Amino acid sequence: MRSVLDLALDCVTGALVKSAEATGVTLHRAPAAGRTQLDSQAYEFNSSVPSGVRLEMLTDATEIELDARLAQVLLQGASPTGSVFDLVVEGELRDPVVATEQTLILVEPATFALHRKPADPATVRFHLGPAPQERRVEIWLPAARSFQLVDVRVPEGASVRPAPASGPLWVHHGSSISQCAEADRPTGTWPAIVARTAGRSLLNLALGGECHLDPFMARTIRDLPAEGISLELGINVLIGDTMRERVFVPALHGFLDTIRDGHPDTAIVVITPITCPAAETRPGPTLVCDDGTVCTVDRPAELANGALTLTRIRELLNQHVEQRRKDGDDRLHLIDGTALFGPEDVANLPDGLHPNAAGYADMAERFLPLAFGDTGVLR
Repeated sequence: MRSVLDLALDCVTGALVKSAEATGVTLHRAPAAGRTQLDSQAYEFNSSVPSGVRLEMLTDATEIELDARLAQVLLQGASPTGSVFDLVVEGELRDPVVATEQTLILVEPATFALHRKPADPATVRFHLGPAPQERRVEIWLPAARSFQLVDVRVPEGASVRPAPASGPLWVHHGSSISQCAEADRPTGTWPAIVARTAGRSLLNLALGGECHLDPFMARTIRDLPAEGISLELGINVLIGDTMRERVFVPALHGFLDTIRDGHPDTAIVVITPITCPAAETRPGPTLVCDDGTVCTVDRPAELANGALTLTRIRELLNQHVEQRRKDGDDRLHLIDGTALFGPEDVANLPDGLHPNAAGYADMAERFLPLAFGDTGVLR
């Protein structure tokens, strides 16, 4: 086997930045400006989780080996699970490949103190089968692990080159509900299901806990060659209690104004929050209760003026998207998040906030016709 790391890096799709370090290459989904400005461990970690990132290559190799540093965050006492990779050969989705060698980052529930249990890089092998000629191969990277690429190898004499894009570029930004760490495989996130079905090239800029109408993210989306843009907004603002109504509304307009500076005619859809029973009529911040579900805390009425509930966030998003449409932006649209995942779906919402794999599949099935169907707003 010979190393083709440099060639493989040319095949990376779905990442904004390929950051070379002494230990490997991190495939970041967040802009460098945001990571520098925030200087946040949580933001840096979620940026390095390659949800939607894949290698798209044309190769006549019969197998591919990949070395990677993987890290899983979990509560102390919880059992680790493997890191799941997906292989697609000529459009055929193969069985998932699981790596168990990964660093564990253990979180103490009471203090949120972190403890690391380091591990060596994992070697993941993908058996492609006989190859009399060049084939399109996609390797989808884990949607729930920090990831650093160390090496890629193919048999001696095998060729590797970038594959053409799988379709027009669809840029999506959102929260953990779009990063989809709970999916059972990388192609099982709802944006990945939608992209593969609709024939779109996905750039998933959804970062767990980090969707706050940040100006640097708006500038990033503005400068991308997107042919369709979707924005799943609101839930992280409530979870962190990071804005009240007075700030949320102009921040929303500023975010959309910045994107429109680079995309005056591109279709944009705003997705309102999916259901979260604990926060429908109660403002954040949210906490994790003893049973592992999301809950909110009581606050004195005198401190609640302008605080945002999910019901109010949906009202504001609907109101201000509609106002912008009346002002002439008829390429801006809104999808009600509860039409993708609503109160009737809570059986697939085990922690009260994040859908499970079945819930994400339902979201994809419902989003597809609204966005990419015959009359879809992003078609």
